[in-house]
Amino acid sequence: MSSDLTRVEKELLARWPETRLEPSLARISALVDLLGSPHRAYPVVHVAGTNGKTTTARMVDELLRGFGLRVGRFTSPHLQSVRERIVLDGEPVSAERFVETYDDIAPYVQMVDAAGEHPMSFFEVMVGMAYATFAEAPVDVAVVEVGMGGTWDATNVVDARVAVVTPVALDHAEYLGPDVGTIAGEKAGVIKPDAVAVLARQQPAALDALVRRAVEVEAVVAREGTEFGVLDRRVAVGGQQLRLQGLGGEYEDVFLPLFGAHQAQNAATALAAVEAFLGAGAATGTIDRETVRAAFAAVRSPGRLERVRTSPTVLVDAAHNPAGMAATVDAIRESFDFTRLVGVVGVVHGKDVAGMLTALEEVCAELVVTQNSSPRAMPADELGALAVDVFGADRVSVSPRLTEALTEAIELAEAGPDDALGGSGVLVTGSVITAGEARTLMGGTTP
Repeated sequence: MSSDLTRVEKELLARWPETRLEPSLARISALVDLLGSPHRAYPVVHVAGTNGKTTTARMVDELLRGFGLRVGRFTSPHLQSVRERIVLDGEPVSAERFVETYDDIAPYVQMVDAAGEHPMSFFEVMVGMAYATFAEAPVDVAVVEVGMGGTWDATNVVDARVAVVTPVALDHAEYLGPDVGTIAGEKAGVIKPDAVAVLARQQPAALDALVRRAVEVEAVVAREGTEFGVLDRRVAVGGQQLRLQGLGGEYEDVFLPLFGAHQAQNAATALAAVEAFLGAGAATGTIDRETVRAAFAAVRSPGRLERVRTSPTVLVDAAHNPAGMAATVDAIRESFDFTRLVGVVGVVHGKDVAGMLTALEEVCAELVVTQNSSPRAMPADELGALAVDVFGADRVSVSPRLTEALTEAIELAEAGPDDALGGSGVLVTGSVITAGEARTLMGGTTP
């Protein structure tokens, strides 16, 4: 089966990559029509936004399964295995099922390719595979993360019962728009008539665009800070203890094994989405609190300030824009007592690299710049020059191979002054690809 999976991956990767867009729902619409509309076979919770989408989707999945529902989850990109993107019952689909689904839909994909001006992209085919997998299972509900944007994203052939929008920030500006208001307007396309729109805390321009869309389609709006939110949180061993305001009331003593205020915000948003899906609210009260507590305690989000080694501590984090990096830096300051932190950074072209490096400079004593395996990876020497502008030449070293960069960073962490013993750490970040490759090198299994 491994050879079959390799064949499928090779065929998928030969298609347009996720970074090459031709905004249209025509191809994915044609495919799902040929497949018998599998995306209509189950209700959907659709998750859009800039940062926090994957973690929020994982939280929604965990909560819904806690309430006895069979859940399919589609997220992107993946950290280590393409199978991570299509999840049933909390586990990535097996290699056998992945291959079978691809082979089942391949003739229809070829029909769409032949009929259109452009062939289907890697991401479009993955969406088709996910929707077909969920219908075949069958699932009670699908939790679907948007790839990029919203209106023209291939996932958006669904009419979601609940549309979630995590915080909108500047990212993919070349595709989505030059400011948060324009970007939010694109992401608002996931809000459909008569749905519930669950909106995490937003910048004013983004909130205006999202609420305007909700009003246009007569969707019910639930906003963080008004209808739901984080009432209190405190750092705890291995994560944080939360008190959340849900749509139906308060949820006390919620332990979340993730770090940072942004993860508490994701938890509140996920809880509100699940309440909305299950019909909870001011008139009906809370959903079962013990089930909520158990689900949040079980949440994992690989590659999000994930500890993959101790002595020294090595964290991998998928932050890839300034807003995400700022949240990571805040979480490190709050939850880790490092006296010396060494950064390992690998990025891809098209990102606000200077913004990310500026955020990192506040917590990293030294920086090892590297590059990941992506065709869009910024060369280590080019990244090094940008890093020197922010950190200074004496705090930056260049190691193009990630394996060697990790070794160098660990040695630098261990070589700190005596008072840093036990308090040194390494943070690997800058891209989902960098985080995933580091996770593999450090022995992490497929999430």
